[in-house]
Amino acid sequence: MLEIQNLCFERDNKKILDNINLKLDTDKFVVITGPNGSGKSTLAKIIMGIEKQDSGKVILEGKDITKLSIDKRAELGMGFAFQQPVKFKGITVYDLIKISAKKNITKKEACDILSMVGLCAREYVDREVNGSLSGGELKRIEIATIIARNSKLTIFDEPEAGIDLWSFNSLISVFEKMRESTKGLTIIISHQERILNIADQIILMSNGKIEKMGSRDEILPSVMKDTICCRLERKE
Repeated sequence: MLEIQNLCFERDNKKILDNINLKLDTDKFVVITGPNGSGKSTLAKIIMGIEKQDSGKVILEGKDITKLSIDKRAELGMGFAFQQPVKFKGITVYDLIKISAKKNITKKEACDILSMVGLCAREYVDREVNGSLSGGELKRIEIATIIARNSKLTIFDEPEAGIDLWSFNSLISVFEKMRESTKGLTIIISHQERILNIADQIILMSNGKIEKMGSRDEILPSVMKDTICCRLERKE
């Protein structure tokens, strides 16, 4: 279980997160959504320890991790996927999966993981993780490293950012498989309807606060209604 208590974060005299309280159960696929500037990515970074809150607590499985570094949180089984995956010149995909797994896995095991994310293992396992890979390929390789890590808590910050439609369709398939097969809590920051459609729970944020939270069936209709209204207002 992940618990957030009275979380506040301010930047340049502006409240980015305003007294966030949240409890999320294990083995859930949760999507946090909301308009730009609502604080959702900041919340994700604070949970991982990339940003430091001004006040409040982050508790994982009953343990207060508020003051722990990113490395210590990773050791506890937390993983974070950035909007733009990091490139590693001189490191192969196989090397990266081995590092993520924190054990000496075989090439066959690495290939099995790559197949899970829809990549042809023979073509990718020995490739260097550099600029020759597309945004969609890098995203799927990053997801492969997270699967290898077998994290208790995995956070994806707007995974759809910077990838083409074909890669996005593949990404949805990967998330659907993850939802069915992976254990642990998965949190995705996104405003894409197709990602919202595979959520167990949806959290809607606005102006640094949680506006609504509930099951997909409870929250999605109102989220989509608000989205359509905003589009119509912009056209007018």
